[in-house]
Amino acid sequence: MHITDRRRSLREQETFHPYEDDALDATTGDYELSERQALRRVPGLSTELTDITEVEYRQLRLERVVLVGVWTEGNQSDADNSLTELAALAETAGSQVLEGLIQRRSRPDPATYIGRGKVDDLGAVVLSTGADTVICDGELSPSQLRNLEQRTKVKVVDRTALILDIFAQHAKSKEGKAQVELAQLEYLLPRLRGWGESLSRQTGGSGRGGGAGGGVGLRGPGETKLETDRRRIRHRIARLRREIKSMTTVRQTKRARRSRNAVPAVAIAGYTNAGKSSLLNRLTGAGVLVEDALFATLDPTTRRATTSDGRLYTLSDTVGFVRHLPHQIVEAFRSTLEEVGDADLVVHVVDGTHPDPEEQVRAVREVLAEVGADRLPELLVVNKTDATDEETMLRLKRLWPDAVFVSAHSGRGVDELREAVERRLPRPAVEVRAVLPYDRGDLVARVHRQGEVLSTAHLPEGTLVHVRVGQALAAELVPFAG
Repeated sequence: MHITDRRRSLREQETFHPYEDDALDATTGDYELSERQALRRVPGLSTELTDITEVEYRQLRLERVVLVGVWTEGNQSDADNSLTELAALAETAGSQVLEGLIQRRSRPDPATYIGRGKVDDLGAVVLSTGADTVICDGELSPSQLRNLEQRTKVKVVDRTALILDIFAQHAKSKEGKAQVELAQLEYLLPRLRGWGESLSRQTGGSGRGGGAGGGVGLRGPGETKLETDRRRIRHRIARLRREIKSMTTVRQTKRARRSRNAVPAVAIAGYTNAGKSSLLNRLTGAGVLVEDALFATLDPTTRRATTSDGRLYTLSDTVGFVRHLPHQIVEAFRSTLEEVGDADLVVHVVDGTHPDPEEQVRAVREVLAEVGADRLPELLVVNKTDATDEETMLRLKRLWPDAVFVSAHSGRGVDELREAVERRLPRPAVEVRAVLPYDRGDLVARVHRQGEVLSTAHLPEGTLVHVRVGQALAAELVPFAG
């Protein structure tokens, strides 16, 4: 089934009823999903912002699009998979994909991304299909964008702008919105373009004689409107960086508190739409939004979980990765991605139904290395096994013999995943025997919550515990050692 048809059938089945039992809400984020779908773009309506500064801010209008890619390395299958992923990104942004073109080249053309002959072919496809946008499977320079638009007579956007647009639609928290806006402005700054005569229009005087914009007291070199906007954007970028830095301090304080309490942290990372949020919901009942779309979840969610022997640990869902994830996104979301870098274990989720799961794993590990999380213990989890054919399952089991195979949708393999996570959690270092008085129930509770209880017994003078705990708690138990 085509991804659009499958998504449509899911929407028809998942109608939200606000006065019914909230059990479904607690596992799939149904309310948030309904809210997002209610705000989807309506085909045929422009999403261009009103031009208030005579500068094209390149707000995307993705309605009827043609995709184009340059195949520089790898085989034909790699090129097809990359363009298929671009189509999924375009659909997630609210567009209808009409056609896709690939050109084999040693490197992209520095002037037009694709060769001149292919530009003519692209123009003909745009004309015949009635497309209003061309999306290129790579990051284009300002001159490449300008040249392609002049030749095709329609708006041209690149992969980076497309991903940033999806992030802007899906950001929900204050921090997420600030991070996305920062990434968009950093991408936009070198690509600001004036419209026609506005490039030379002055906000001040225009030299001796004043000119149309001059006057007494206003003579001088002046400043173009384009320069004014660049200055404002730089000021906004500086302000956003300060805001994100202050939000990062709050996040670090929370992490430090968990660290002081010796609570192990598990980060769920992986390719976008691999099923990370579904797994978090299965493991903790977190109620995180689940949608068959790329980058459905941007804001990290941290939930508590308990091992079979009573130890507390946290599970954090993180932003999804994708091949060629824009550098602006990695930088803007660095504070969020640091959740992964500070974890004790990374649960790396892979989509078992994807045509190239090995490429997914490589792309995720590449981003993890950028945030210093490549040296952490990793548990590979292959998800969506209920929709994976037997031949693929056998191949992946040979490729990753230590991986855990699960289905977050059906629940198959989730218990094995819990056990695998528990086995890999760091164990407290200090072994202690202590008799805790019955009036120190607080210490007994902390031992069960933070440590590993090996045995307990009830004596007349108190509770005898044999436990492994962290250094700080072990020091508090010393007076009761027995």
